[in-house]
Amino acid sequence: MIQIPTRLEERLKKLFSRAKDREQFVKETLTKAIDDLEQNGSENMPEAIGGVLHLYTDGGSRGNPGKSAIGCVLIDPTSDRIVKEYKEAIGIHTNNVAEYRALIAGLEIAKSYHPNRLVCHLDSELIVKQLSGEYRVKMPTLQPLLQEIQEIISELPDVSFCHIPREENNKADKLVNQALDGVT
Repeated sequence: MIQIPTRLEERLKKLFSRAKDREQFVKETLTKAIDDLEQNGSENMPEAIGGVLHLYTDGGSRGNPGKSAIGCVLIDPTSDRIVKEYKEAIGIHTNNVAEYRALIAGLEIAKSYHPNRLVCHLDSELIVKQLSGEYRVKMPTLQPLLQEIQEIISELPDVSFCHIPREENNKADKLVNQALDGVT
């Protein structure tokens, strides 16, 4: 009836060794979610999209460290429709912390749309290479952010990261600047 992604099934097996217990947990969780939707409506729920989604994220700071913000744009590539945009001023941080925080926010947003595949586009080559393991994360402040990203992507069936030139990330960059400027 419902096919559970392999990574999620593995996590359920760690929690519930018996198949019967896993099935009962899934049944109770779905029943509660459906009951909540029926009682509270679905206005605040994202539409279930699935399929492939593209995530563009950017983080920036004015000064390093300095006033920082993040921007995220989630796109359905089949229709080239913007599914969700997000921007937020995040306080005083370095540009790398802002880049990581933007990706975390974007992954959390994307996760709620249940993509089968998520392609993440970043204009920070450093972050992409750190995520791939090509570069080590030397800064202690970035380690917990990397771990948080790894935890989030373990909940998604297929995630890839690719570096893009800054000019191809203009929508996310614009959101960062709006957040830094206090534009609503």
